[in-house]
Amino acid sequence: MVNSTIGSNTCLVGLQWGDEGKGKIIDILTESFDIVVRYQGGSNAGHTVVVDSEKFVLHLIPSGILRKNKCCVIGSGVALDPLQLLEEITELRKKNIEVGENLRISETAHLVLPYHKKLDELSENEKGEEKIGTTRRGIGPCYTDKMARNGIRVTELFHVNYFKERLKKIVEEKNKIFVRLFNADPLSWEKIYEEYRGYAEQIRPFVCDTVVFMHDAVKAKKRILFEGAQGSLLDVDYGTYPFVTSSSVTAGGAAIGSGVCPKQIHKILGVMKSYTTRVGGGPFPSELNDELGEYLRKKGGEYGATTGRPRRCGWFDAVAVKHAIMVNGAESAVLTKLDVLDEQKTIKICVSYKFGDEVYDRFPADLAALPRCQPIYKELPGWQKDTSKMEGVKDIPSNAKNYINTLEKILGIKVEMLSVGPDRSQVVSLI
Repeated sequence: MVNSTIGSNTCLVGLQWGDEGKGKIIDILTESFDIVVRYQGGSNAGHTVVVDSEKFVLHLIPSGILRKNKCCVIGSGVALDPLQLLEEITELRKKNIEVGENLRISETAHLVLPYHKKLDELSENEKGEEKIGTTRRGIGPCYTDKMARNGIRVTELFHVNYFKERLKKIVEEKNKIFVRLFNADPLSWEKIYEEYRGYAEQIRPFVCDTVVFMHDAVKAKKRILFEGAQGSLLDVDYGTYPFVTSSSVTAGGAAIGSGVCPKQIHKILGVMKSYTTRVGGGPFPSELNDELGEYLRKKGGEYGATTGRPRRCGWFDAVAVKHAIMVNGAESAVLTKLDVLDEQKTIKICVSYKFGDEVYDRFPADLAALPRCQPIYKELPGWQKDTSKMEGVKDIPSNAKNYINTLEKILGIKVEMLSVGPDRSQVVSLI
């Protein structure tokens, strides 16, 4: 099923606005890899995996943790919320999933602290109708402090006096913002200090120099799978800015966030949903604000794994996905949730946008134009047959094959695999 990736270090990226089903695909691919690395994002991401009808929702730990004898790494590019991490570990262990030496955490990952979460919420509330749709998990403010060289990294938790003095100084600075700008209550640095010192001893067994660990893994020819969070259209540089996440989601971010040389990433595999969804604010040209949009939401279970918020739904947007393919260098893709379209008589693909008298066949960076772009569709006949029980290529309805082939032709890449349901077993290999 995954022969094309065996022996190659592979980066798996979402080609839309996230929620493409990456968690399940990572779980499946992990069977052929030794190490799974999460390279960016924080607990604002959510990967859902169903194994034998049991549901696992992961936010920080790579989905590969569900496979035995595999090592999972949380890289330097991740914004680490230790409370969320420890809760995940507890939940996994309750379900008899091993979490021990198979989990490594970068000592240079930046910590999400209570003042990040508070600032995230206060700032979002101030935006009114221009809300970005942040999960309010403190990820943006954490990355802001990182770039402003005002962050606190995991390793500092273990240098008690240094951590105390830095934390005290930073909280005093943040309190000025809370009180003077937002008229909010200040935070106690002492309470945060005691809380995070407690976390330090609990996460200490997992913390290491992941740059050396990954370097040794490459030298030993271990097979490495890089796991992206969110989707490429939420990338801080190449997404629908400012309605984006705060990190480098694309394949280029895998090298930065893991400390592995770019030339050691041999393959870029994209994941795309058979239709399009996004959570939060921002432009979405092919959005369906009607009964069909609600149908896709209910049939596809389109509710955020992190927040539970209903996702906005629409037809497949080939303009946006072509942009994502370019910025990632994706060579092939996995197509997920094909079964959600099973009952449709007609299926549409957005092939270009119209704005005034201009037609775009590329993804416009102009945020003044993008929200007002009207989709231009190519219509295809639906298959109106159940695809959720398919076991091989021979089972794919002819009109479903036509839909897949049309996507391949428009996008210029090969679809390697189909996902036709939430369970690990509901996949069809096309190679």
